[in-house]
Amino acid sequence: MSFSITSRQDDIQQLKTKELDLLIVGGGITGAGVALQASVAGMQTGLIDMQDFGGGTSSRSTRLVHGGIRYLKTFDVEVVSDTVKERAVVQHIAPHMTQPDPMLLPIYDEPGTTFSMFSVKVAMDLYDRLAGVDKNPSLQKYSNYVLTKAQVLEREPQLNPDKLVGAGIYLDYQNNDSRLVVENIKRAHAAGGLMVSRIKAIGALHDKFGDINGMHVQDVLTGEKFDIHAKLVINTSGPWSDEVRHLDQAADPDSHMRPTKGVHLVVDQSRLKVPNPTYFGSGTNDGRMIFTIPREGKTYFGTTDTDFEGDYENPQVDQKDVDYLLAIINKKYPTAHLTIDDVEASWAGIRPLVRNDAPADADNDAVTGASAAASLQPSAVSRGSSLVTAADGMITLAGGKLTDYRLMANGALKQIRQTLRDEYLEDFKAVDSAEIKVSGGDFDADNVEAAMDDFTKQGVAKGLTEDEAREIATLYGSNAPAIFAQADQVTAAPGLSLAETLSLHYSMTEEMALTPVDYLLRRTYNVLFHNEAIDQVKVGVIDEMARVYGWDTTTKARYTAEIDHEIESSRLIDLKLQAPVSAK
Repeated sequence: MSFSITSRQDDIQQLKTKELDLLIVGGGITGAGVALQASVAGMQTGLIDMQDFGGGTSSRSTRLVHGGIRYLKTFDVEVVSDTVKERAVVQHIAPHMTQPDPMLLPIYDEPGTTFSMFSVKVAMDLYDRLAGVDKNPSLQKYSNYVLTKAQVLEREPQLNPDKLVGAGIYLDYQNNDSRLVVENIKRAHAAGGLMVSRIKAIGALHDKFGDINGMHVQDVLTGEKFDIHAKLVINTSGPWSDEVRHLDQAADPDSHMRPTKGVHLVVDQSRLKVPNPTYFGSGTNDGRMIFTIPREGKTYFGTTDTDFEGDYENPQVDQKDVDYLLAIINKKYPTAHLTIDDVEASWAGIRPLVRNDAPADADNDAVTGASAAASLQPSAVSRGSSLVTAADGMITLAGGKLTDYRLMANGALKQIRQTLRDEYLEDFKAVDSAEIKVSGGDFDADNVEAAMDDFTKQGVAKGLTEDEAREIATLYGSNAPAIFAQADQVTAAPGLSLAETLSLHYSMTEEMALTPVDYLLRRTYNVLFHNEAIDQVKVGVIDEMARVYGWDTTTKARYTAEIDHEIESSRLIDLKLQAPVSAK
């Protein structure tokens, strides 16, 4: 079954004519997780998003499935235990994109430091035990250890040596956030779900009793408006949670969300080279922790955490964000001397934090982790999730972290099954979501390297270079062999390699990539980590998508302007033009 612009039309027709069991509004990681579990459980499920899948927060994270070792300093053992266990589950169900990447935690002898050399070893030992590192043969090679100051500087010579006493190395995982979304969506669609991007909810529908029974929506691509009817509606729209709630006249008119902005900057490894992801306090007394992470020949670092009231669809990196991060990085890596001109790419994302004073529904696990007043600094606001039902039945699932998305979906599905049983006499059995592999994850998660090697060899046998074949294997996992199989039927598109052409065609026919931005920013990381090639690759991608989709001159020009704007924004062109000469 394809998942393409053609299947989109079929799915829309079904959304118009069927009464769904569940309609999900919001196609980020939270909605994708709910969609997968509901579809596999046999519910007639629909999901809509006004943008591309994962077009908001879920493509703008730090791209880690992070265990949260710092919480052990305050003895939050239960929180860390839950997090590392869930991290292992995500690695099991999405092994091609959730991969071990040991973290370096430098220890400094200075006021406010998170750990000493003694306490970090205690914390790491407990962390490994909670994560089951000692019991899993495939993870034992990632057991924690400590480094002396000399060993740290030998490994990461650009680190500031002043007051450095050593470091800890412990297991953490990198992740591809936007692809985790689309792989959940693809598997949900394969299980019978109706997954449609670029459909915007513009009003709530109610039955004669005043209960919500669907949404009035608009197709962003065509302008057409129509109704979708469903027994239950769940709002999983992240930063837009309040906006979607307020489409419903029965909703609490107050704001339940406190969105904050997080920014990351990308530089070439020739300017800042780190061998491992590195994790340290900001040193600014704001409670933030900073990551520097190597990826695809680049190093990216972040993040900021500031209250945000701007355009959720297009959050921008501003000069204050850049100044904040460069000041911290240049202090921690004093020989780097990074300036804004070193920034090759960037991204800004909006965290959908639930206000600590938001209303709670005692029956629905509302606002987990809320423990302080709304006046807290952004970095101190709870990262907990909230599951609340309005008087007319609209469910809102908000907050949380990427690592927790499956658990959040579990909680929502438990309530949804109960409501369908009680009110509609429909009985859907619980599914073991810890065993539902996302699309591309159908191989042994304990032997990822062997699987990647095997997939890579299949690509090389079809004429791809080893690097090209491995990149496709890493992006698409167990779907890679099907992509390689097309090499005999596909000719490299003008301006593109055969590998890029195969990847693009697959994303159009099986991943609902409808625009160049969809493909170059979210299905792949061309915009973020391939700065030296993006200007050439984008031309070939635009031309090939225009050919396949039959775009006219006006449509092609519009999508060209859209990707050009995305690249310029990522490169911070406007800020660089405004920067004083001394900063260049």
